[in-house]
Amino acid sequence: MKGHYKRRNCKCDPKKKCFCGGKTWTFWVDIGPDPKSGERRQESRGGFKTKKDAEDAVSAIINNVKQGTFIKESDILFKDFATQWLPMYIDRTCPKPGTIRLRKYGINKLLPYLAHIKLKNVSEEMFQDALDDLKAKNLSKSTLEGILATGKMIFDMAVHKKLIREDPAKKAYIKKDPKIIKETDEEDHKNLDEDLPNYFEKEELKSFLDAAKKNGLFMDDLIFTLLAYTGMRVGELVVLKWKDIDFNKRTVRINKSYYNENNNIAKYELVLPKTEKSKRKIMVSSLVIEMLKKHKEEQERIIVRLGDSYNNKGFIFTNVKIHHGLPILTKLVENRMKRLLRLANLNTKLSPHSLRHTHTSLLAAAGVELEDIKDRLGHFDDEITRKIYLHITDPVKREASDKFDNFMESA
Repeated sequence: MKGHYKRRNCKCDPKKKCFCGGKTWTFWVDIGPDPKSGERRQESRGGFKTKKDAEDAVSAIINNVKQGTFIKESDILFKDFATQWLPMYIDRTCPKPGTIRLRKYGINKLLPYLAHIKLKNVSEEMFQDALDDLKAKNLSKSTLEGILATGKMIFDMAVHKKLIREDPAKKAYIKKDPKIIKETDEEDHKNLDEDLPNYFEKEELKSFLDAAKKNGLFMDDLIFTLLAYTGMRVGELVVLKWKDIDFNKRTVRINKSYYNENNNIAKYELVLPKTEKSKRKIMVSSLVIEMLKKHKEEQERIIVRLGDSYNNKGFIFTNVKIHHGLPILTKLVENRMKRLLRLANLNTKLSPHSLRHTHTSLLAAAGVELEDIKDRLGHFDDEITRKIYLHITDPVKREASDKFDNFMESA
């Protein structure tokens, strides 16, 4: 197994000194027969400044071939392999529809940079430059992390399939923004709470729920009371079924969520919660249980009236005008909430998710421990939950400090 060497576009005698100037060396070397077809295979690379550099590269290849570690890199383009990778990824991991959408988004964001480049020619610098440029376009941190994760999975699979030798995305990262402290002689009037999510104060929540009771449309009172009293996500609420309610033990079981990319009532999907800890049972008040019982009776009358046109799948919150019996859209809940906020003269920037934050804040104010709150919420909003909890419990900490000061002064 020997290599053949030549200067590209050089017509000088290969046994004598080259007078063309600056020509690089290229090698060709046999790497053994193709394991499937038995046909002869060759490896060729160029760009070597000296023949010695080319010979060293050939020696390394021959050694890898003998040890069975040589990989014949593919000429497949990034765009073509990304197209092949997605079905393999779906088949291996069975991801939720939303995750598939995120992977497609990540591929589409990388294509302008890598589409027509061969996988084997994508370097670490090339991939990192793509990430840096995407960051410069002010994409959010979570979006960039999703794109990076997609790229890493694509190249990891290419290495696994022995299409490339090394993973150019292995050490890629999202650049952090420098932390700069600006000094000023003027008093900083910045609202220290502005990074907290929006949520209702206790009296505001009472006003909102009162508006839902007095001016709400069908189911509004129950929908917003349940969101406020449990902290569940709106996607979890709209797919609740009657079998998830234990009227005697006063519990609500959460084990699924709602996915509907195009807001088409008939084309919804039931998906698993984001994490295992999102599956949970929540204790609810007698008030909530009584409201659920009343709604169940009302729903049963509707089912009798609509007869066979009601597609009874056991959902609690269902459409009664079209697609009878199918779960309501999360968008419907959002629109209903905006209507009630206007009627109650409250902050119209609040959303159904604000009720989840509100539940967190009121539990903290009531003295519930952080870990218990996280368990009730399903752990998903860990950082947000912690921020709200610390914000609400700050007065308690100040009170403890004051008690210590008073104790020392009285000594």
